[in-house]
Order: sequence, then C-alpha cells, then structure tokens
Amino acid sequence: SAAGAGWWLGFGYFVAGLWWMGAAMLVEADQFAWALPLAVFGLPAVLALFPAAGFALARLLWSPGGARVFALAAGLGAAEWLRGHLFTGFPWNDFGMALTSAGPMAQTASLVGLHGLDIIAIVIFAAPATLIDRAPRGARRIGGTMFAAAALAMLMFAYGVFRLDANETKYVDGVALRLMQPNLPQDAKFRPENGAKILHHYLDLSERATNARPSGLAETTHLVWPESAFPYVISRHPEALAAIARALKGGVLLTGAARAESDGDGRPGKIFNSIEALKGESIVAFYDKVHLVPFGEYLPLEDLLRPLGINHLVPGIWDRGAGPRLLAAPGLPPIAPLICYEAIFSGETIQRDAADRPRLFLNVTNDGWFGRTTGPYQHLAQARLRAIEEGLPMIRVANTGVSA
Repeated sequence: SAAGAGWWLGFGYFVAGLWWMGAAMLVEADQFAWALPLAVFGLPAVLALFPAAGFALARLLWSPGGARVFALAAGLGAAEWLRGHLFTGFPWNDFGMALTSAGPMAQTASLVGLHGLDIIAIVIFAAPATLIDRAPRGARRIGGTMFAAAALAMLMFAYGVFRLDANETKYVDGVALRLMQPNLPQDAKFRPENGAKILHHYLDLSERATNARPSGLAETTHLVWPESAFPYVISRHPEALAAIARALKGGVLLTGAARAESDGDGRPGKIFNSIEALKGESIVAFYDKVHLVPFGEYLPLEDLLRPLGINHLVPGIWDRGAGPRLLAAPGLPPIAPLICYEAIFSGETIQRDAADRPRLFLNVTNDGWFGRTTGPYQHLAQARLRAIEEGLPMIRVANTGVSA
C-alpha cells in the first residue's frame, strides 16, 4: 500500500539521518544504554508514520502524468508540516533541508519558510522520475513538469544571488565580540564538584590571546559562553560572579545558565534553562527557554507518568519560560534569544508582537551529548536557516560542535 511504502521510506530516512541520537544514551551508559535501540530505531519508527500519512494522502490525489509530482509534494509537504507541529513538533531533517546547502537557493526560505522549501524540494527532486513515463499522450505534460521544476530551481538561484548581493554586511560600532567554546566532556560538565574547575577553564580560554585578537579580553566588549555553562545556579555563587567581573573589566557576559525562582517563602521554586546577561557582579537581563525537549528537559504527561517512576529516566526537569521575548543586553541591539533546540522551529524564533524587531539572533547550545557525529552539523544547518528566514545575523556558541 502507499502508506506502507511511505513508512519504509521514512524509517530508512530517519535511521540514516538521526542515528547520532543514540550517542546521547552512551554519555551515562550505566543508566541509559538500554535506551540506545529506542533512540536509533524506535524514534525513526514513530516518525515514519508521518511520511506514511503523506504517501496515503498523495495516493488520494494521484493522477497520471506529471501531475503526480505535485500530488506527492502536497502529501509529503502536509506530513512534514504536521511533524513540525504535532506533540510539540520535531521539524528535524525536513526534506527542504536538502536545498539549504545549495548556496543561494537557500535564500528562498526568506519567502516561503522551511515548509515551503519542503514542497519545492519534493517537486524538484521528483520531477526527473517523470522522464521514465513513456505514455505518448502524457509526453507534453511530462515535459512541462520537468521544465517547471528546472525553471523553479533557476529562479531560486537567481533570487538568492540577488538577495545576497543586495544585503551588505553591517557592523555595530563599539562592539567587539568574543565567542568561547570550552569543549568540555558531557559526563563532566554537570558535576557540581567540578564547578570551580569549570569556571577556571572558561576564564582561561576566554582570556587567552589568539592570532586574531592578541590582546585577549582587553578589547572585548561582549563575551559569549554556551548553554548551561555552570553546574550550579550562578546567582547563588557570588564568588563566581566576582571572578567573572574581574576578568571582564566592565564588559558584558552572555551565557547559558540555570536560573532559579523561589516560591515566595524562600523555598526552592521554579528552575529554568536560561540565557543571562552579566555586567559587573549583577545579572542585568535574562531569557528563559520556552520550547523544551520532551523526555530530555521535561516529562510529557507528567501527572500520568510520574507515578510509574518514568520521571527518574528524564535527565533534567526544567520549567517552561513565559514565552518568546527580546533579550536586552547592555551595548547590543535587541536580541532574539534561542537556546539549543529552539533554533529548529521555523516561524517561532522571534516575538512577532514586540514593539522592537530584533536585530540579531543569539543561539547558545550544548551539543556535547552527540560527540563527533553528524548531529551538531545538522543542528548548525537548522540554526543557519532561521537566520536566512528572518534576515538576521546570528551569534552561535556551542559547548562542543560548531560555534559561528
């Protein structure tokens, strides 16, 4: 059946594209190695239900000749949209991502977004299949489909060249950024007993002279550290705030950090995965992550699953932030902050009703869970596409993976 063929296609596609998720199960192998087959094969088996549904819809719309290409694009395009939105969404490795490494062609995302690219990619890559259809009566329609796909690809390329040429790189006067990637092993990063050593490592790397900036931090106005930089809540460690202030000498630190709120009675309350802006010994601005990772940062259906003890299998339980908003860091234009996984959601990365439009993205991430696999590079490609869609530059800092 069409749905069966779609499921097998999807299963192979997602196993080949998402196998690296199994690496996260080996970071604390004594606790999570049992889940390796679920990550490598179980998740793809579930995600394959979406292309199965897409194939079933395409079969309902099917017609002979070149029109079948558009039926396939409509079916799979709808399935990809559903995959990106249902059950909090997981729009990773959409079919449209195949066009994002094709230089200027990726710029079309500024017009149609990721899900528009999904449909376009299917049309372009499926159109050559019509060349094997030898039906005489359909020859003209088949040739028209192939011509339309080729013309679409050329128009995308031309638009991309024009857009890149028309938008010159602009700089903010008086801002000198330094990005610090610590490359800490994941199994050591979150151990509280390593807190002092980790901070010393961060400061040492941040102050180190390089060929590009031999003065180290002396001329830096803004230093950026990755997601969850500390194995503790930094606001509760004044000695760490003082050490950072001494190193920055009036500069600003933007860092991923755990942020805690009390419940008003002095007892522990909510805890957030956040970005904090530090100046002097004070936290002057923050953003709390909104789109949390299911089973990684929160437990879906918690009231149902907690009595079963499944909450003990979730590495961290974070509270959800209030919503997308701008981060106002001293000396920088308005920032649209993105923490890790938030960078993969097309159309959800900026606050649409804000009085001021953001001037740049700040994406802090960890990626240390996935080691030297293809995962961090896929994550970078997703983040880069958000910058293309919104027409904004992006500052990206990772613990391991790719900072840019």
